[in-house]
Amino acid sequence: MASAVLPSGSRSAAAAATAAAPPGLRLRLLLLLLCAAALVPTGNGQNLFTKDVTVIEGEVATISCQVNKSDDSVIQLLNPNRQTIYFRDFRPLKDSRFQLLNFSSSELKVSLTNVSISDEGRYFCQLYTDPPQESYTTITVLVPPRNLMIDIQKDTAVEGEEIEVNCTAMASKPATTIRWFKGNKELKGKSEVEEWSDMYTVTSQLMLKVHKEDDGVPVICQVEHPAVTGNLQTQRYLEVQYKPQVHIQMTYPLQGLTREGDALELTCEAIGKPQPVMVTWVRVDDEMPQHAVLSGPNLFINNLNKTDNGTYRCEASNTVGKAHSDYMLYVYDTTATTEPAVHDSRAGEEGSIRAVDHAVIGGVVAVVVFAMLCLLIILGRYFARHKGTYFTHEAKGADDAADADTAIINAEGGQNNSEEKKEYFI
Repeated sequence: MASAVLPSGSRSAAAAATAAAPPGLRLRLLLLLLCAAALVPTGNGQNLFTKDVTVIEGEVATISCQVNKSDDSVIQLLNPNRQTIYFRDFRPLKDSRFQLLNFSSSELKVSLTNVSISDEGRYFCQLYTDPPQESYTTITVLVPPRNLMIDIQKDTAVEGEEIEVNCTAMASKPATTIRWFKGNKELKGKSEVEEWSDMYTVTSQLMLKVHKEDDGVPVICQVEHPAVTGNLQTQRYLEVQYKPQVHIQMTYPLQGLTREGDALELTCEAIGKPQPVMVTWVRVDDEMPQHAVLSGPNLFINNLNKTDNGTYRCEASNTVGKAHSDYMLYVYDTTATTEPAVHDSRAGEEGSIRAVDHAVIGGVVAVVVFAMLCLLIILGRYFARHKGTYFTHEAKGADDAADADTAIINAEGGQNNSEEKKEYFI
């Protein structure tokens, strides 16, 4: 809003007001202006003011020209083309969308119904004082998006793929803000704005990598705009294909302990999109027992024995891929009463590694053997360093003998010689 004093006098203002009026009203308006001019006292200071108006297209805008200190001066309202809409309580303009709401010496209030974008602009309030005063108000028209569209690059995606999703909000003013959501999680897109004839079209692009958990989840395009109350949004549901998820369920025995002579029944559950068309049972690294019975997803082995021990695998596949789950079977003696240590279903992709408890036992044994070897080596080195040669007195001279008999004779002879060498003195 702005206010200014007209540079021209009251006559030029009267001419401007009557020029826009129809011929039948021009004389009447001119007489009213002359009477008003005769009653207007002179004075200084701006007393006329108004406020800017923001309105949504199709709704009602209200324009109010107010006088702070009324002195019964004439008030009139002009459109952006300087055509008189109302002069006091008379409407020279033929546009019937303008209706008088209030007229007094201190206010001229007018409504404009069914506002369109062409009504946007600056409207002028004039007060015929000496000198005349003028103030203007700006009408801003908000236009909500006329159409909101969402488009997905592929109707059906495969898990792991990256797809493109676009959302377009057409012909709005001002430009809209587009937000993306996948379920309740907000995502970030990239928007482009095109302007055409004071209207804006916004297109937002979202690159989305899909997973099997996204199947059936809505992708939501939500618009934020000052002309929109509440949530204006559109959505599309994701359709994601994924390879099977396989799980083995033990149906019998109920207690989970497999003994010799008992029966075993396993059920393979496979879920995927599309639904797996083939479910098969195999025995890893061995042939299936001859007394095993296969019936679709079910495996039945009657009269279990130790030779049935091993890993049994259920494999499932669809157009996306294949997966498997393993069951490790250990048959216990008929006297076994405790739950087996290794007796479960192992699920995984191709090439999955099965954990075996025997590896832990083997590692412990290897550590113990290594420690014992180290101890023997240390003891051997110790005794080698402290090894000595011990001879008895009788064995002196025996080490130089050629054989055992000679050694004995030498040993005895040595003793005799010592006696023979005794000397006697008189």
